[in-house]
Amino acid sequence: MTTVKQIMDYMEELFPLDTALGFDNPGLNVGDPAREVTRVIVCLDATSQVVETAMNLNAEMVLAHHPLIFGGIKSVRNDDPKGHIIYELIRGGISCYSAHTNLDAADGFSNALLASVLGATEESITSLEDAFCGVVGELPEAVNLDAFCNSAGEALNASGVITYGTPETKVSRIFAQGGSFDEDAMAAVKEAQVDTVVAGEIKHHIMLELMEMGITGVIAGHNATERIFMSNLCDVMNEKFEDVEFVYFDGPERRF
Repeated sequence: MTTVKQIMDYMEELFPLDTALGFDNPGLNVGDPAREVTRVIVCLDATSQVVETAMNLNAEMVLAHHPLIFGGIKSVRNDDPKGHIIYELIRGGISCYSAHTNLDAADGFSNALLASVLGATEESITSLEDAFCGVVGELPEAVNLDAFCNSAGEALNASGVITYGTPETKVSRIFAQGGSFDEDAMAAVKEAQVDTVVAGEIKHHIMLELMEMGITGVIAGHNATERIFMSNLCDVMNEKFEDVEFVYFDGPERRF
């Protein structure tokens, strides 16, 4: 029988905790490492809907991308939004584990997937050496920005795509980074001769700086750019643990 600890160990083999950024809090946020597991809910965020789903499906574990707990907590109260989630996990005997920036750093499980969905050719996708995470990829042929945004939104099932670029701008060499764009990567992106950055979020002033550098910014939504990470991970975990069912939660929050 597989335990929470065995799943943790494999996750940390794939995504070592020491590769996470300093602000992060990946790992087991709630639960018992010795708990036996037969079903796991895989999700982007451990929301109350996820916990309810886990209870309804008799799952013993939630495997999330974003950590449930950032920083210290002073209480676990059922009348507090975050406290309610933790309270219900403990009440249901459900463990909650996350792999966040340590998963982001493993481009083969994250941004390479995103670049591929955005249309970059497989042979062109490479990690950017001087960026914490994110990949560069080439489209088969240059396309207008409006056509690229339309295809990206459709491919990601995003509720919308934001750009400051003009419709006739050409897109051919992209930098793909799910979630928030790391502004520390700007110099490396410019050096790599990228013409378009695609991320879930880009700050307004960073969008303007990218424009001044001749780089177009495309914002496709944090959830939309990262949910493919967890869908893929669900498949990987199902293959690894034959006695455990990993169920991907693609709930109502997925489009935002």
